[in-house]
Amino acid sequence: MKDMKPTNWTGRDDAMVEAAIRRGASRRELLKMLMASGVALSAGGSVLLRAGQAVAATPVSGGSLKAAGWSSSTADTLDPAKASLSTDYVRCCAFYNRLTFLDEGGQVQMELAESISTDDAMTWEVKLRKGVLFHDGHTLSADDVVFSLKRHLDEAVGSKVNSIAKQMAEITKVDDTTVKIVLTAANADLPTILSLHHFMIVADGTTDFSKGNGTGPFICESFEPGVKSVAVKNPDYFKSEGPYLDSFEFFAITDNNARVNALLSNDIQLAASVNPRSLRMLEGQPTVQTSVTTAGNYTDLNIRLDLEPGDKAGFIEGMKHLINREAIQKSVLRGLAEIGNDQPVSAANRYHNPNLKPREFDPEKAKALFEKAGVMGQSIPIVASEAATSSIDMAVVVQQAGAEIGMNFYVEGVAPDGYWSNYWLKSPIHFGNINPRPTPDILFSLLYASDAPWNESQFKSDKFDSMMVEARGTLDEERRKAIYWEMQEMVANDAGTIIPAYISNVDAISSKLKGLKANPLGGMMGYAFAEYVWLEA
Repeated sequence: MKDMKPTNWTGRDDAMVEAAIRRGASRRELLKMLMASGVALSAGGSVLLRAGQAVAATPVSGGSLKAAGWSSSTADTLDPAKASLSTDYVRCCAFYNRLTFLDEGGQVQMELAESISTDDAMTWEVKLRKGVLFHDGHTLSADDVVFSLKRHLDEAVGSKVNSIAKQMAEITKVDDTTVKIVLTAANADLPTILSLHHFMIVADGTTDFSKGNGTGPFICESFEPGVKSVAVKNPDYFKSEGPYLDSFEFFAITDNNARVNALLSNDIQLAASVNPRSLRMLEGQPTVQTSVTTAGNYTDLNIRLDLEPGDKAGFIEGMKHLINREAIQKSVLRGLAEIGNDQPVSAANRYHNPNLKPREFDPEKAKALFEKAGVMGQSIPIVASEAATSSIDMAVVVQQAGAEIGMNFYVEGVAPDGYWSNYWLKSPIHFGNINPRPTPDILFSLLYASDAPWNESQFKSDKFDSMMVEARGTLDEERRKAIYWEMQEMVANDAGTIIPAYISNVDAISSKLKGLKANPLGGMMGYAFAEYVWLEA
C-alpha cells in the first residue's frame, strides 16, 4: 500500500473545515475529509480543535435569549438617570448608548462620541458621531447630549449621579455635532465618568421613558416594571457589528436556586450572579458554564453612625473585629472572593491602598468594645436579604460569633422585593451590595462624600470632602495616589461600612451562549452583554 504523505494544510482548507462544521458535519465525516485531503490522522485532531474554536469564536446572528437577573422591583426604570438596580443597568445598556464605554481591559473607548479632548482637564470638547439614529428616527445631535447631561443637575429629576454631575458647571452646544463641557475644577477622569450607566444619552426633551427611546442596539417592545422587558434588534444600529441576537427577554428571578434551576431546565440561557452555594448544582452539567469575574463588587455590612447602636463609641470597631473575614471568604463565598479591609477601592484598581491589612478576627476584643459601648445584653437586629448577595449567610456568621461572647444579634431576613427601597440606607444595621466603579472618585462621590446619594453609614467629613476635590483635580499622579490612599484609610477606620471581601461575580450561562467577557463595570459584561453575545446554532 502506498503511504499517504501529509500535504501542507492551509488557512483556506481551515475555512473549508469550519464551513463543514457549520453545516453540521459529524466528527467522522470531518476526519474522512481531512484524510482525503492528505492530512495525517494524528494531525487531524488539532485541525478539528482549531476549526472548532474558530467557529465558536465567530458571532452568529439570530436567535432569542432569555436572561434572568437577581433583583427587581416595581420601581424598575428605563430612565438612565434614576437607574439603581442591575435590571435597570441591563435595560439601559440595551436601549441607549453612552458617549464613552470601558472595554474589558478598563480602557476608555469612544461610543457616541467620536472624540473627547482637553488641554487643561477643565474645558472639554466632545465631537459626536454623525448619522446616528434614535429608535424614533431622529438623528443624534448636540441638543440631545446637552439635554441628557443637564438632567443630572436638575434636583427634581432625582439623578443618582447628581453629586458627580455637579462638576459640570457649563454644558453647551457649539454646533450640531459638538458639545463643550466646562468643569468647576479640573478632572482628568471625565471620559471615564461619562462611561457610567447613568450617563446614557436620551432624546432632547424626553419626559416619558417607558419606551426606552435611545440609539442603542435594541428597541423596547414591552416593559413591565418589576416583571420583565422584551427587546428586539435595532435594524438601524450605527455600529458595524452587532447586536447578534434577534431579541432578548430580561427579568429577575430573585430566588437563587430557582434562577439556577431555570437555567438547568433551559428556560433561560443566562442566570446572573449565582450564589457560590449553587455551584454544586452546576457541577458535571455539560450544558452549563460559568463566567467568573472579580472587579470590585462587594456586599457590605452598613452601620449607621447617626442611629443606635452605631452612634455608641466602640460599637462599630467592635463589629469590625467580630467579622470573621476568612470564614466569609472560604465558607460563605466558597473561595470566590478576595479578603478586604473595609475599603471600597479593590485590588483591581491602580489606586488601591495595599497597606491596609484586614482587621484581625478577635471576639474578645470585640466584647470589650461592646461593653464600652454599653450594648451587651441587648438584642440587636441585622437586616439581610437575598437581594444583597450572600448577606443572609454573612449575617449568620456574625450572629454565631456574637453568640460565643454573649452578644445577641438576630438576623431579620426580609424579602428581596422592596429591600432596596424600604431597608437599604434606612435600617440601623443592614447590608448593601455595591457594583464595581472604575475610579475612586466615583466610589467616594456616590458612597462617602457628605452629600453622597448612597451614603450607607451616613459618614460625613469635611476633610474627606476637600481631599476628594483635590484628588479629582490634580494631574500629579503621585499626589493623587497619596490622597486616595489616605481617603481609603479614613473610610476603613471611621466609616460604618464593613467590607469583608471583594466578591467574584459568577454568571451561569448555557454552553450555547458565546461572547461573554469580563468587564470592570461588573458582571454580565458590565451589564451590556445583550449587545455582544450570540447563541450558537
